Amino acid sequence: MKITTLPLFLVLMIGSLFPTTSFAEQQPTPFVMQLTRSGDNYGHRRAFLQIDKVLSDLGEDKLDITVVAYEDGIHALLAKNKETSQLLTKLANRGVTFKACRISMRAWNLTEDEFPLEVEFVPAGAPEVIRLQMQGHKYWRP
Repeated sequence: MKITTLPLFLVLMIGSLFPTTSFAEQQPTPFVMQLTRSGDNYGHRRAFLQIDKVLSDLGEDKLDITVVAYEDGIHALLAKNKETSQLLTKLANRGVTFKACRISMRAWNLTEDEFPLEVEFVPAGAPEVIRLQMQGHKYWRP
């Protein structure tokens, strides 16, 4: 009797040393995307549509996407932008984070009031993209 319980006990002990994580318990993969294209509302809209498609295909729970806009890309985050404002709201509701560069805001004479509530503000866009990559975000180029 002792001989048969010993192997079972060893299997249980060894199994507890190597806990398994189910696919559903994995943390979302973080991505950062920068928007900097000059005067290209259509390009910004395409980038937002790409994000929407990727979230639909791969699953919102598997991705953590942050969009950092600076230079001309800052215009994609404006509340009055007819090409992107509805998509921005939709994506924010799906968990996408949007960040606007304060340096670019000053360069274009933009204020926080011109952006939807879903947009966060960072001191500078390029350093934010690099900081997020240093923290483990993968870079996604639209």
